Amino acid sequence: MSQTLQAIYAAKRKARRFAVQGIYEWQMSHNPVHEIEARTRADNAMHKTDLGYYHELLSEVISNADVLDALLVPVLDREISALDGVELATLRLGAYELKEHAEIPYRVVLDEAIELAKHFGGADSHKYINGVLDRLAQSLRAAEKQQAK
Repeated sequence: MSQTLQAIYAAKRKARRFAVQGIYEWQMSHNPVHEIEARTRADNAMHKTDLGYYHELLSEVISNADVLDALLVPVLDREISALDGVELATLRLGAYELKEHAEIPYRVVLDEAIELAKHFGGADSHKYINGVLDRLAQSLRAAEKQQAK
């Protein structure tokens, strides 16, 4: 893989990390998205972050939280209110990418969500995230999943 491609992937990964933190903050505080984004940009070195993707993830996941939750409910084994805040933020971000970014292979979406859960979540939350998003991919990315078999 070229260094340019590696830099693009790394910038998107950083965007996801900052986005999941912002989504988590919003879930806990309901602060306006623009305040969360401004504070994040002011407090962090984001020069190697895909800022456009960060902005999209943060604003779109938050503004579409109800739609994303409706997608998640059928594949969860518990109520959304029983989820850990980091798990919920990660699942919402993963659901958004599965739904809105078909150009990103579903396995990449799952891998990125697993890494976020390992970094921010509890000890085994990455396993739960993987299972939920894999079930969601069965409906949102059925053709892609079928081809991967």
